[in-house]
Amino acid sequence: MNAPVPPVESAIRVESLGLQIGGATILKDVQLDVAAGSFVGVIGPNGAGKTTLFNVISGLVKPTAGRVLMHGEDITSMSVPARARAGLGRTFQTSSLFPQLSVLENVRLAAQAARGGSGSLLHFPRRADQAVEIAHEKLRTVGLDHKARALAGDISHGDKRKLEIAVILATKADIVLLDEPMAGVASGDVAGLVDNIRTMQADKACTVLMVEHHLEVLLGLVEKVAVMYFGSIIAYDTPQKVMEDPVVQQAYLGSAA
Repeated sequence: MNAPVPPVESAIRVESLGLQIGGATILKDVQLDVAAGSFVGVIGPNGAGKTTLFNVISGLVKPTAGRVLMHGEDITSMSVPARARAGLGRTFQTSSLFPQLSVLENVRLAAQAARGGSGSLLHFPRRADQAVEIAHEKLRTVGLDHKARALAGDISHGDKRKLEIAVILATKADIVLLDEPMAGVASGDVAGLVDNIRTMQADKACTVLMVEHHLEVLLGLVEKVAVMYFGSIIAYDTPQKVMEDPVVQQAYLGSAA
């Protein structure tokens, strides 16, 4: 007789999530259960609520209904820094790097803060500091160690996206939200960035949620896809089943054609 299969732990669970702003419904009864260690894509037309959902999960926006759980703990009222300390990492549609600091310093700050050190820009460590060593290691991982001394604001957009991955690698985040990581990236840089994302998940054994408009890129990475439409999730399944779903084809693919 086969032993019972233990339930898979939820990394992020969203229950009956709602958001109203000025009488407008932005999110409505959103239900989402993301298994620990999985890679989930979030797709939908512009204005469907994808980035807003990420903003609620990461704590930038407080929902007006429902709750968000992280590893079973209710984090709905938890601050953004507290969520980061608990292991939630996030990239944005626009770069959130320190443009006037070097590529190395951007990663070094993340490594230093993740290990209980000061996150202050005023604390410059010794050359042999562990955070510096970690920063070089993560930059090598994403192929940017040769640009360690360049200012973050001076590197290409594609390299900025790679740098954001290196910053996440230097943290202790075990849940990562990627908001349109391919946005504005030159076509020649897409394959390298995809490899970096795969490496990040393998290196950290983390849970990843990714919003991405490049469907061919997203479908090649994820295990499941959540489809948002007018603030609700209308489908959540494997990429093949989602793309074959007539409701999705009408609501999303049809409107995008």
